[in-house]
Amino acid sequence: MKLAAQILQTVFGYDAFRPPQDQIIETVIAGGDALVLMPTGGGKSLCYQIPALARPGCGVVISPLIALMQDQVNALRQLGVRASFLNSTLDPGQAMQVEADLARGELDLLYIAPERLTQERTLTLLEGTAVALFAIDEAHCVSQWGHDFRADYLQLTLLHERFPTIPRIALTATADERTRAEIIQRLDLGNAQRFIAGFDRPNIRYRIALKHNARQQLLRFLKDEHPHDAGIVYCLSRKKTEDTALWLQQQGFNALPYHAGLDSRIRADYQARFLREESVVMVATVAFGMGIDKPDVRFVAHLDMPKTVESYYQETGRAGRDGAPANAWMVYGLQDVIKLRQMLDNSEGSEEHKRAEQHRLNAMLGLCEITSCRRQSLLKYFDEDLPEPCGNCDTCLEPVATWDGTEAARKALSVVYRTGQRFGVNHLVDVLRGSEGERILQYDHQKLPTWGVGKDLDNNQWRSVFRQLVARGYLRVDMERFGALCLEEKCRALLRGDEAIQLRKDAPRKAAKQQTRNVLPDDIDVALWEALREQRRTLAEDQGVPPYVIFHDRTLQEMCVNMPRSPQEFGRLTGVGERKLGKYGEAFIDVIERHLAAVG
Repeated sequence: MKLAAQILQTVFGYDAFRPPQDQIIETVIAGGDALVLMPTGGGKSLCYQIPALARPGCGVVISPLIALMQDQVNALRQLGVRASFLNSTLDPGQAMQVEADLARGELDLLYIAPERLTQERTLTLLEGTAVALFAIDEAHCVSQWGHDFRADYLQLTLLHERFPTIPRIALTATADERTRAEIIQRLDLGNAQRFIAGFDRPNIRYRIALKHNARQQLLRFLKDEHPHDAGIVYCLSRKKTEDTALWLQQQGFNALPYHAGLDSRIRADYQARFLREESVVMVATVAFGMGIDKPDVRFVAHLDMPKTVESYYQETGRAGRDGAPANAWMVYGLQDVIKLRQMLDNSEGSEEHKRAEQHRLNAMLGLCEITSCRRQSLLKYFDEDLPEPCGNCDTCLEPVATWDGTEAARKALSVVYRTGQRFGVNHLVDVLRGSEGERILQYDHQKLPTWGVGKDLDNNQWRSVFRQLVARGYLRVDMERFGALCLEEKCRALLRGDEAIQLRKDAPRKAAKQQTRNVLPDDIDVALWEALREQRRTLAEDQGVPPYVIFHDRTLQEMCVNMPRSPQEFGRLTGVGERKLGKYGEAFIDVIERHLAAVG
């Protein structure tokens, strides 16, 4: 571990490991296998990069993210690490050059797509090469129960079969107990040490609200809190992605659409702009985001409810990787549930798979409807306990008002039963409210004992009651009957009067004072800060890399506070290893010297 600590400091510019990085690295350097669950931004990459540099041979990293390999390799090369990649973006000549470098022992790390790795040509090449380790990134992709399944990952058990003495490390930020078990089984990691670093991201503020006018809600959120910040807006459909991006452009934002239906060159260009420019809003489907290393994403917004808690956790985790305050903001409605249920019913999965996905959808809706701390609920889903409410989610900052909804719930359940469990929310509300509309008369529903018994609540209040009964498992949405609400077994006690229920009030609430922007500390000179950022931007453009690859904001802030004026002082900054000291130290010290001379 002495060598590992030396690599951490001289190559990566950090003084100490974050637990359990040291234990993981020690395990892999010693030749052991490891399964690592660590939150986004927790430092997973160091867990295989440092052992790859400490062990003889080349570390091989299997990643599904072809579009991002170039940026990962560029970042390592900035540190003086001999890194390259093998994927379908290379022409035959370029691929042969990488293979030759590998065979000659001139690479420290090789990133490779799973479909390339499993080719016999590649396996033969690796068998004739000194391999330090195999790192399987985004390991949840191997799980058919997971939210990002990749068929190519199913073949990765061959690593243990063909290379039984080479240590393997599988890494993911998102996996519940069932997914973890499948990763272990499918990758033959039964003897691997397991490291679960915790799922909490305390710098992220979770906020979930009902949809009223989703676009205007989003616009207010962006203008009030993130007018010049980089962020991601997730939408459920490709069309909505494009329409929303265009609308945001018209509102003055630097917004780009991203979905799997776009030409691959356009996707690559937009992704590069998001990584390298500082205030791009990417409006995307779930096709975007896995493996994004941009540290200064200040918000992730959802205009539609994700289909699982795992998806929500992973997508929101793309915000605030630098540890600074960030927002996870979402609006949702019952229509989201109906749309997701429809997509599920139309999928080609087995009945067992559909049941599992329905359970996950219910858990996601439950997170939206909860009246207690959202972070506690989110972490509990991943079998992690948070002893006290977090104080940094909407339900903690503004406790949710509730009301005794027992009688209203019984009326709602009764009207579902009396109408034959064949109708959707709108019709049921019309019956309760005593409507004399055409459909009411067509089915003689004005003759039902439940007709007109709900005039004490307005349409929105009744919709809220039905939505919460679905969320809590008293009702379900039957897509085979076009969104009809049906009774669940759980509702019997409530209908009989043996159970009471508290419902949340959905009346508009005064917005809490939000402070999630990356505000500069008081002791930082803004003029020096902007001069250092301009120097970073210039260097990044010259080399065609994102600004954060040169230095993270945290390092620039340390420059502002410490004002290093010698290479020795500059080398003590966080994130400054020997390579970056030699490459950039003089340029940034010069900016500091000019600033000090100007302020005299």
